[in-house]
Amino acid sequence: MDASRLVINMEFRRGGWLSCSTVLLALASVFGASNYYCEDPLVTSLPPGSFDSSSRFSSNHLPQFAKLKNRDSGGGWSPDREDQHPWLQVDLRERMEVTALATQGRWGSQDWVSQYQLLYSDSVRAWRQYRHSDVLWTFPGNTDMDSMVHHKLPHPIRTRFLRLVPLQGNPRGGMGLRVEVYGCTYKSDVADFDGRSALLYRFNQKSMSTVKDVISLRFRSKQEDGVLVHGEGQRGDYITLELQQGRLILQLNLDDSKPRSGITRSSVTLGSLLDDHHWHSVQIERFSRQVNFTVDHHTQHFRTQGQEDSLEVDYELSFGGIPLPGKPGTFLKENFHGCMENLYYNGVNIIDLAKRRKPQIYSTGNVTFHCSEAQPLSVTFRRPDSFLTAPADLGTESFSVRLQIRTWNREGLIVIAPLAWEPLQQLYLRLILQLQGGRVLLSLDSHANPPTHVYSEQTVSDGQWHYLRVEMKDRQMFLTVDRQRPVISETKLHVTGVKRPAILLFGGCAVSQPDLVCEGAALAFQGCMRLMFANNHPVNLLHVQQRTLGNYSQLDFDVCGIRDRCTPNYCEHGGQCSQSWSQFYCDCLGTGYTGATCHSPLYERSCEAYRGKADPSGTYTLDLDGSGPLESTPVTCSQTEDKVWTVVGHDQTEPVRVRGSTLQSPYTRSLNYSLPPSHLQSLVTTSLHCQQEVIYQCRKSRLFDTWDGTPLSWWLDRDGAKRTYWGGFLPGVQQCSCSLEGNCMDMNYFCNCDADRDAWVNDTGLLSYKDHLPLREIAIGDTNRTGSEVVFKIGPLRCYGNRFLWNSASFYQETSYLHFPPLQAELTLDLSLYFKTSTLSGVLLENLGVQAFIRLELSSPSSVTFIFDLGDGPISLTVSSPVALNDRQWHHVRAERNVKGAWLQVDQLPPRRIAAPPEGRLHLQLSGQLFVGGTASRQGGFQGCLRALTLNGVALDLEERAKTTPGVSPGCLGHCNGDSICHHGGRCVEESNSYVCDCSQTAYGGPHCSTVMAAAFDGGSSLTYSFQETLSGIRDRVSKSSPAKEEAGVAIQSPDSLTLGFQTRRTPTMLLLVRGVGQRYVAIILKRTGSMQIKYRLDEDKEPDTLSPRSSSLSDGKLHWLRLSRQGKDVYVQIDDGLAQIFTLTSGSSLSPLRSVTLGKLSGGDIMDEEVVEAGSHGFIGCLSSVQFNQVAPLKEALSHRSTLVSISGRLSESSCGSASSPNTLATTHSLADHSEKGDRGKEPRKEMEHNESAVIGGVVAAVVFTTLCVMGVIIRFLYQHRRPRPPPAKAEKKEQRANLDPHPPHSPHLYRTELDLHKSTRDHKEYFI
Repeated sequence: MDASRLVINMEFRRGGWLSCSTVLLALASVFGASNYYCEDPLVTSLPPGSFDSSSRFSSNHLPQFAKLKNRDSGGGWSPDREDQHPWLQVDLRERMEVTALATQGRWGSQDWVSQYQLLYSDSVRAWRQYRHSDVLWTFPGNTDMDSMVHHKLPHPIRTRFLRLVPLQGNPRGGMGLRVEVYGCTYKSDVADFDGRSALLYRFNQKSMSTVKDVISLRFRSKQEDGVLVHGEGQRGDYITLELQQGRLILQLNLDDSKPRSGITRSSVTLGSLLDDHHWHSVQIERFSRQVNFTVDHHTQHFRTQGQEDSLEVDYELSFGGIPLPGKPGTFLKENFHGCMENLYYNGVNIIDLAKRRKPQIYSTGNVTFHCSEAQPLSVTFRRPDSFLTAPADLGTESFSVRLQIRTWNREGLIVIAPLAWEPLQQLYLRLILQLQGGRVLLSLDSHANPPTHVYSEQTVSDGQWHYLRVEMKDRQMFLTVDRQRPVISETKLHVTGVKRPAILLFGGCAVSQPDLVCEGAALAFQGCMRLMFANNHPVNLLHVQQRTLGNYSQLDFDVCGIRDRCTPNYCEHGGQCSQSWSQFYCDCLGTGYTGATCHSPLYERSCEAYRGKADPSGTYTLDLDGSGPLESTPVTCSQTEDKVWTVVGHDQTEPVRVRGSTLQSPYTRSLNYSLPPSHLQSLVTTSLHCQQEVIYQCRKSRLFDTWDGTPLSWWLDRDGAKRTYWGGFLPGVQQCSCSLEGNCMDMNYFCNCDADRDAWVNDTGLLSYKDHLPLREIAIGDTNRTGSEVVFKIGPLRCYGNRFLWNSASFYQETSYLHFPPLQAELTLDLSLYFKTSTLSGVLLENLGVQAFIRLELSSPSSVTFIFDLGDGPISLTVSSPVALNDRQWHHVRAERNVKGAWLQVDQLPPRRIAAPPEGRLHLQLSGQLFVGGTASRQGGFQGCLRALTLNGVALDLEERAKTTPGVSPGCLGHCNGDSICHHGGRCVEESNSYVCDCSQTAYGGPHCSTVMAAAFDGGSSLTYSFQETLSGIRDRVSKSSPAKEEAGVAIQSPDSLTLGFQTRRTPTMLLLVRGVGQRYVAIILKRTGSMQIKYRLDEDKEPDTLSPRSSSLSDGKLHWLRLSRQGKDVYVQIDDGLAQIFTLTSGSSLSPLRSVTLGKLSGGDIMDEEVVEAGSHGFIGCLSSVQFNQVAPLKEALSHRSTLVSISGRLSESSCGSASSPNTLATTHSLADHSEKGDRGKEPRKEMEHNESAVIGGVVAAVVFTTLCVMGVIIRFLYQHRRPRPPPAKAEKKEQRANLDPHPPHSPHLYRTELDLHKSTRDHKEYFI
């Protein structure tokens, strides 16, 4: 019984059809599960002629003995020992539905198959590989000769022929197989369309208007284009389902034909390579404007455009083509050529009606009711070393080759025809047909003349079948591609009429071929070929496969194994997908993301991160949710002395004056912000604090009714809810700021305006309750009386901090953990966290599934391991650090897994990366809970601190979950628990009673990494920082430890980053030059006009790339800032506070290994670029500040006088470049004048005096308490020491000496557990460093 034949057609009220259909499908599946039996054995009763194989070991091992449980003769089938590509084929005699397989080894032997793949076909000329979830499925086989291994197929198949392809046998024996196939009879109604025919289903009335439709069918196409379904109405409605270049396109229009602005027709594309001579299923479900469109196992849900709900079709619905009315046999578009089966329209079996010649069905052309199996035989060149040779007779005055090819590769050898060849005399004449840049290139090459080339106009590397024909005749070459006119070229050579044999090479060169034949040929072809002819004689692929004709290597016969790796598109965030035969690539340019699948964000998540990179205030691009769905967007960052604000403006920036409004007819003003609502909500949610100022001045206008407190004015929050408070963060209190601060002009009222005075008063307030921000609309009511007036101004939304950056939890027991819902990360997962600990190892994160899992752990004191399993074996990545990671300091771990591979990075160490297997599983299916800081087994848990855990851009609230979890507490004690201690990216390092800032990775100095390191240069000054091998040795060792499967494109490459402050009036000049290996370099120069020019040379065989970022003159004597980052070929440049400008290089190679960084004058060297040499020879006159390239700060190294890697020539003096301490600029908030401000100024000295008095009193009290505690501590220590036995003095001295010498003393588990227990009981009063 075919599920597609069961169609339930019922009427439902509008809006309920989809949900009801879901219920019906669920009921049908339950019904089918209990009553639909399809597990009959299908092989047992087959005759011997139903079995075939690639070879047999002997007459006792024939394929007919391969029935399950057979013990006759040799006890099963075994291939010949020399058979490199064995297979066993079963003919089920008719199309059957196959649901399961079972296998055994060969009885009485050591032969069995431990792994195999499955092919299926309706004929023996076009095989299809069994796949599940777009993955080539490999079945586990047997481990002995007699045990039966049963596999239920994840999805059933309908086929006649099955082919089992053994991949691996018994290593100590051989391959042996017995098999059983389970399923049931499959019946269907089939119609064959010859490309000039169609079936018309005519309605009983003039037109049919439907609110819901269900169309289902299965098809097998012989060509890439053709109409499957079409219907239209006179008022403009239509539905069309057609194949276009092997893809199914559904076009649906429910509106009339009158054009409307902004309304476009609904068109949805699904599937790819559907002209592969295999069956594909289609289902269209529509209710009103909601549509579900399913092709095979992929479904797309969409909503039609316009306002109409019904589809009105006149007269008829056509299948197989669009006939032209009044002209029988004439069609508007190319007809479908192939077979359809089980074709249903709203419960009507169209093919069954046609077979029974019912009057509702009208047939045009030749429609038959059996499916023709005639199809061309294909061969797949699947590897770079694949080739096929075939003989050809040359004996006429002309020569021709024609064939069809299908590939994604832009380069590859198609055919080499040696027309003449004398190896001893080095004489040859050969015809070469190849792909070059996606176009077809025909070349005639000889020993005596330069080659003659002919190019096709169109490209053929698009995955479609293309017809190629090559002919040489009368000193002319002809190249024909598809239906294009042939391209003709004259040649001085011609083909002689002497009859002789020749060997044609298809797809590549055999190892045995002489170099003279293949010299200069392109790379091997990877793709499919069919219908191959030489001099009008077909190449018999069946004989080639049987090795009775020609030769071959690494080919798959009877199948075209091409795959569309861009369908579905795994490139995220709008990345453009392109592909070759074996893999796909994502072009992330312009998306704001990078990485193998455009998943990793290029931009920071908050302005707070830019402060850490020493960037001043200005306009920046932020990605508020990291790798989440929100697009990056420009915002304004405003840095004050202690905070970095994200400022979001709106369209109402000027003061607004209001008169004449009432409670019944209030004045309203809506605000449109520069960010979308989703971005605003993300910003507010992740920020530590947000506020918005409402400047409100009134005269004889109240905010609240003085009798009953009814609000006369209000505002709407971001969700549209009405709010009546005008200051602070207490939303439930109807008060103004003056009431909250206790300084209202009339203490009988909560707002100054409510005093209803005939004078201007101020009720300006600062809204800071985050859940209500930003303000969306304001309404003012009480301004209709004489003299009533209000002036208001809404300030921008201002937020600072990241509430999740220091969101942390402390784990005290090995068995403790936090649990969260399962990860939803089937295709892509990125994670980021910080940890600090003193233990030897521990699991940081784990999530399990039925077969899959993912785990991140501290595997040793100096190693972090990221391991995951998709169901086909674990994949592990480990980053080892040259220093201990259990040093009680914060360490940053980042990891990502996607369909192309995975990578892991710890701190600033080089990332470790690995490529995904080419035919591995893609989906990470996790079902269990996510464990943080522990495991489901409660073993090997983490003890220490975790913070800032984000998964796919979503931050987990560790503190909130830790409040209710035993063995875990929110927060983490220590000095380094804030991001404002060490500036400009400095690292906070815990010490016993304090902290220090490690500024070694920054361009700044001082105790808090806030001291600017700048220097003044004159025309002869030059500073060169030279890299040494020892400095990069650690990175090289880590890189060399990567496995052979690593792929550069799998993960993020270590990006080039540059920050540079400069001040000059001299041009032309060079600011910086970085030299890499060979002739590679990057140079930053100022041209004579004062504009900047960036030179990148990453490919020594090409000219340098020149980037010219837009800006005003930079030689104006002012301090300017350049920020540059490079990720592969993409370069992002920002000058001062302008928007980032994106450039694309011609090469994405690395500069590494680096040789030197030069500032100032350039003398000598191997740079050949004239502009760079000229700018460098003039020297630099001015000031350079805070120069940092990647992790190197050459200016800081020079000014510290501690580095032997820096060489200085000329005069170099320390300077401030006009900046007192930092490039950060202070931001000023402008507001309307506050009339109450003057009255408050006199209170400031009094407040300061009160503060001083309070400080003195507090100091005295603190001193008394401290003295008392010290006395009590001495007494307790004295009593405790006299109570317990004193340890031996020698051991105590030795232990103390070891502690003083070892900066990172080891901690035994018992000692750590004791310290944790002590810390747990006193952690509210005592600091403890984990």
